[in-house]
Amino acid sequence: MKSRKNCSAINFCFALSLLLWGLHAHAAQVAGTVMDLNGPLLAKKANGTVRVLAQKSLVEEGDFLVTEKDTYARIRFLDNSEVTLKPETQFKIERFAYEQDKPQNDNAFFSLLKGGLRAVSGTVGKRSRERTGLNTPAATIGIRGTIYVVEYIAPGEADVAAWGRSLVAAASTGLHAYGPAGNGGATMTDATTGNVVPEILPARLALDTLLAQGVTSPVPGARPPGLYVQVLDGMINVSNKGGAQNFSAGQFGYTANLQQPPVVVPSNPGLKFTPPPAFSSSSVNPGGSGNGVVGITDVNCEVR
Repeated sequence: MKSRKNCSAINFCFALSLLLWGLHAHAAQVAGTVMDLNGPLLAKKANGTVRVLAQKSLVEEGDFLVTEKDTYARIRFLDNSEVTLKPETQFKIERFAYEQDKPQNDNAFFSLLKGGLRAVSGTVGKRSRERTGLNTPAATIGIRGTIYVVEYIAPGEADVAAWGRSLVAAASTGLHAYGPAGNGGATMTDATTGNVVPEILPARLALDTLLAQGVTSPVPGARPPGLYVQVLDGMINVSNKGGAQNFSAGQFGYTANLQQPPVVVPSNPGLKFTPPPAFSSSSVNPGGSGNGVVGITDVNCEVR
């Protein structure tokens, strides 16, 4: 009888070991750590589960991160790169791999589907530029060892509606057109400041459509949909089906969609990035040799 019990116990332990080994083998690659957080941050997993993250939670390859309203989240990756997400942002860690002694295995590809972020390059972005990038619905951003801010406004968001209302107001006052009116459109400038209003639709079509919907009131500070970039240090390359453009430190850029070439704009087109003062990246050593994971404490709960 004692022999049977021992055998059952051994079999159970063996089966449990196999299960744990299987779970470990299929676990996603740890990519980094949530360093600062001031509100809800969700991580949707490939299997459909959703984790509510906290400061010092780990993030993994394949995680789809979503910040709620008013939430900023700063994430430090294994290669000491950083990404700080703005409120109401949707960001995915597509592929991430970093080993200090194996640069041939480097990978750092991300996607921004909505919202904005500030990125600081780390080791991968400096030594393996060809395997680093950020995809957006309007263009792909190639990293050249840099610090940059990017924001994508999707069609149909509040800013777009506000921009449309401003266009309607421009039919009578406030804006004037200059230059060639290609495809029925025109380049628009603000009559007060002289700033260029980026064109995403032929002006005539936009006005006709919005007037038909009865939208008539202007809203200050409105922006058209598309991708906005600002380079603080280094250089990025923005490319899509319409073309490619390099942006260096101090420059701003814009592209409306995948078909429109990225262009340099003369001044800040409305990019704002104001995380809480506590969100400081001064402790970051971009390109350093640290593993980037601080406090392996994965504080989270799971939502099904």
